[in-house]
Amino acid sequence: MDISKKFGSIRTSFQEFIRSKGGKCALPVYILLAAGFLAPLFMVFGFSFATPRTYDAFTSFSLENFIHIFDGSTSVWRSYVWSIALAACVTAILAVVCYPIAVGMVRIFGRKTSSFISILFVFPLFVSENVRLYGWILFFGKNGVLDGVCKFLGFNGPDVLFTPEMTAMGLAYSFLPYMLFPVIMGVNLVPKDLLTAARDLGASRLRTWWQIELPLAMPGVLIGMLLTFVLATGSMSESKILGGQSIIVITNDIDVQFTFSQNWPQGAALAVILTILIGALTLYAFKKIDLDKLMGKA
Repeated sequence: MDISKKFGSIRTSFQEFIRSKGGKCALPVYILLAAGFLAPLFMVFGFSFATPRTYDAFTSFSLENFIHIFDGSTSVWRSYVWSIALAACVTAILAVVCYPIAVGMVRIFGRKTSSFISILFVFPLFVSENVRLYGWILFFGKNGVLDGVCKFLGFNGPDVLFTPEMTAMGLAYSFLPYMLFPVIMGVNLVPKDLLTAARDLGASRLRTWWQIELPLAMPGVLIGMLLTFVLATGSMSESKILGGQSIIVITNDIDVQFTFSQNWPQGAALAVILTILIGALTLYAFKKIDLDKLMGKA
């Protein structure tokens, strides 16, 4: 299906919802959410074209911020590559890890109970992310829990902190609930009777999974992958705390421009390009994947 037809269908559905009673009642909330999302985005876009190291948003126009980013003398492109590569790697790892966990939970606890139990994975989100990451520092750091246990057993503990691998591990830990919960909801879409019928008709376990179970669960998997990828791309705490800035992600560069450098236009330009990259990758994924087919619609 063409991407324009998809957006046309979404626009039509949204218009029908707005005309309904529920849509009219929810209109104030939509206005508030739109203002809270679009207004800051509009300001960032305006600052990206301002004169460097000024606060002349919408009063001056300059392309110097974008020219500096694409200048061959800068290495900011590496930050984009690290951010997108780490996010893609973590998304793939969590998809592989969370899918069998979701299937096991649904088959053992049932649909309703598995959805309730999956909420337990959200509890760590009630604690500040920085607190949880510094807990990892205390566990994996020198003279920490792991190092103390290893010394007690007669050998030195592994030096795993402040590496790209630990950054990826921290990202996987932080965003596991965002992947697991949608995947469980996707697996819940698969009728158990349909799987039993396929096995009774002679289909192997692998063929049943590939042709029936995975396509029916794919909407939840895709939502989890999209959430994880977007959030991991915009994350910064893991690279600073666990990675020790052994790698510099793009969000760290944006933070430096807005704080230490006090160059808001440059930081805004970096943010605009990141938004465009994530948006383009997301639209490309929607263009290549027929969601209507996955959802079983004509």
